[in-house]
Amino acid sequence: MLRTQAPGFWDNNKAAEAQMRKIKSLQKWIEGHKELSLLVDELTLSFDFYKEQLVTEEEVDAAYAKAYETLENLELKNMLRQEADQMSCVLKINSGAGGTESQDWASMLMRMYIRWIESNHYKYSISNIQDGDEAGIKSVTLQVEGDYAYGYLRGENGVHRLVRVSPFNAQGKRMTSFASVFVTPLVDETIQVEINPANITWDLFRCGGAGGQNVNKVETGVRIRYNYVDPDTGIADEILIENTETRSQLDNRENAMRLLRSELYDRELQKRMVEQAKVEANKKKIEWGSQIRSYVFDDRRVKDHRTNYQSSDVNGVMDGKIDGFIKAYLMEFSNEE
Repeated sequence: MLRTQAPGFWDNNKAAEAQMRKIKSLQKWIEGHKELSLLVDELTLSFDFYKEQLVTEEEVDAAYAKAYETLENLELKNMLRQEADQMSCVLKINSGAGGTESQDWASMLMRMYIRWIESNHYKYSISNIQDGDEAGIKSVTLQVEGDYAYGYLRGENGVHRLVRVSPFNAQGKRMTSFASVFVTPLVDETIQVEINPANITWDLFRCGGAGGQNVNKVETGVRIRYNYVDPDTGIADEILIENTETRSQLDNRENAMRLLRSELYDRELQKRMVEQAKVEANKKKIEWGSQIRSYVFDDRRVKDHRTNYQSSDVNGVMDGKIDGFIKAYLMEFSNEE
């Protein structure tokens, strides 16, 4: 904290912002510890009062539940210790094979995550979306902004499987659909990422709309094609990013560059953490046997195949109540990571 009061602290804005983030993070831990200590003291006092018959057993139970929940939340946050966990994130959803049914499933997942985002008071924006042929979506890219957004959502990486009686099947048959979810950290200007301008190609296009006045008459949609060459292996790869978030071509260009920096940062992060093999293992084909979680509507069951955590509240899960799945994943796998 004393460093922030030193003359010239803000001469280097990026270094100063990085230091302020560290201070903010430490302050949250201090505040969390103080809150938990206070609740433990209140619980102890409540138990003493109960022995003197000044409070009821229900009031003691309520004090215990509040202290226990706060302790669990702190313990969960302690699982978020990777370098990128504190960052915002980019969440991409792609529909799998199966046409309209899988495209509808992708849109249901988008709604589920948006509900979770809103209930946790994060901000989000849709930087690119491709509508389905008849219903749903083919793909969507969400930017989720807020502390620890990446840390909480990184366990959602993988294939999500839906089993239900399809409203798009005339015979009313039970059908299985797949959609993939990929989560990467969203970097800001304080993160140093090397981008070679010579490897960038820009495409411009008109944003789609519902017709009439909603159709963009100028080319405000932007597409980056970045020729990435892995410095370690020499393998070339094209990174393709589209952004149609606003009607301003300049704003869309800036946001597309931010998404490119996030993609490049994530690649470097995975190499430094020796986790590339695990990430690639999650990027399986969107089909049988590769799912991380199954949503079986008829049986009223949602099950995560990595942790075996499951819920019978299917409607609640689809309304964004996925904290149980997130916590189970972090508590089981964060130490390994």
